[in-house]
Amino acid sequence: MPVPFETLIPYGIIIAMFGISGAGLNKIKNMQAGGKRHRWSVDQWDKVGGQSAGWISESVANDAAAKYD
Repeated sequence: MPVPFETLIPYGIIIAMFGISGAGLNKIKNMQAGGKRHRWSVDQWDKVGGQSAGWISESVANDAAAKYD
């Protein structure tokens, strides 16, 4: 006995809403992180710097740190 496709419509709506809300949350987290990918396992030290620190991925020190060489 086949299942009428009308019974599967609510399940399709639920799955679509999970996808839409997940994509929306991802977009909001990206916007909060300044357009970069959101960060995982942020500890207290990372929260001190935040976006003002710039979150650079380069491992090059700036000129102020050169005096400690």
